[in-house]
Amino acid sequence: MSEPESRQGVPEPVATANSGAVAVVGLDLRGETPAPKKQVYSWALWDWATQPFNTVILTFVFTALYLVGEGFLPADVAALDKNDQVRLAAEADLASGLGLGSTIAAFGILLLAPVLGQRADAAGRQKLWLGIGTGALILCMLGLWFVEPTPSLFWLGVALISAATVFQEIAAVNSNAMLIGIANPKNVGRISGLGWGFGYLGGIIALVIVVVLDTFDWFGMSTDNGLAYRLIAVGCAVWAIIFSIPIFLNVPEPSLGRPERKVGFFASYPLLVKDVAGLYRNEETRPTFWYLLASAVFRDGLGGVFAFGAIIGTAVFHFEAQDIIIFGIVANLIAGVSTIAAGRLDDRLGPKRIILASIGSMIVAGLAVFFLRDAGSMVFWIGGLVLCAFVGPAQAAARSFLARVTPAGREGEIFGLYATTGRAASWMASGAWTLLIVLTSQTAYGILGIVIVLIAGFLLLLPVKAPR
Repeated sequence: MSEPESRQGVPEPVATANSGAVAVVGLDLRGETPAPKKQVYSWALWDWATQPFNTVILTFVFTALYLVGEGFLPADVAALDKNDQVRLAAEADLASGLGLGSTIAAFGILLLAPVLGQRADAAGRQKLWLGIGTGALILCMLGLWFVEPTPSLFWLGVALISAATVFQEIAAVNSNAMLIGIANPKNVGRISGLGWGFGYLGGIIALVIVVVLDTFDWFGMSTDNGLAYRLIAVGCAVWAIIFSIPIFLNVPEPSLGRPERKVGFFASYPLLVKDVAGLYRNEETRPTFWYLLASAVFRDGLGGVFAFGAIIGTAVFHFEAQDIIIFGIVANLIAGVSTIAAGRLDDRLGPKRIILASIGSMIVAGLAVFFLRDAGSMVFWIGGLVLCAFVGPAQAAARSFLARVTPAGREGEIFGLYATTGRAASWMASGAWTLLIVLTSQTAYGILGIVIVLIAGFLLLLPVKAPR
């Protein structure tokens, strides 16, 4: 048996995207042979391992209930009535500050993700960069232990969460690249949906643990000085350590590497530009080029739903801490089930149809939440859960769409570009969120910012050629 077959079970690619020959899509190399279930589930567990950062820290608990809460307001402002305009404006400043941190993180991803992905491809070391990104994410979560509830530490919290976002994206680039090593064209939608679904279900378990601890008053432990929230961050880090181990033990590298493309770090940038131009010039890979641009916009809108959803619940609909956590549990359950189910539809109907149907439904739900917000909390329960039911299928289908058009041997680079175009465009959702809040001094108008980005992404995806 040859060396490529012994390590991968698939032959080496016979053409690259910018060679002028017909590109071999990475998924085609496995053929009809399914990957062992152990590899598939080990790969999906990485989403389970890292999802508590998104669910517990970034969305429903740490940021929404703690970092943008009264503990980080000046004492005289925190003493004001909750409906006082001065206090509302100060809370909006915290929300916009978090949005600014997200925008800065996007530029970090812009500079690093595709180049690091290209270098991982050249060396055949996706696991190494997966480990670096995952490890740095864990360290950032551990660092949140030091973010005590005082205005002077607000920006430390924003910096750690923003840095964690960058490192998680670098890790996700390589996790996504490894999907191509275990999937084929007939099951990539199902496997991609399984990963996203595992992530949401892992988020549920993490949130349930938080609810249990809160219900029993942390079993008598003091929760002063933000101790409960800081322990939650540490718990998410420990969770990530435990459940990220299987992917390193059981899932193979997606390729053996391309030594001829090894260059210095700064030389990687002109090589990257050349490769992107090659994607456009080659008719076979041109759909990949256009999809990267279109997905940049709509995925930013998808990210905005979870990044700012819980803040909308607390600041606009006045959900209490327990309410927002329960909402998070229900939302993740719906998202997990719908995502796993939609993965099978992806393989039957194609990812583009799943994405367009999901985004269209989210636009309607988002507008309903904004215009009916004075009707009470039931609007957020219904509209928010509809949004969550479709955001997961759109995310999973977006990943399988790209996997279906990724040239063999360029998995890390293409998914690096995917991360870059997505997160580098995240100034759109976070910027629109921040701008509308600043102009109106009302957090509710941030909803419109997210919806506007979703509409733009929907329109840009329409003319993109769907993969076979």
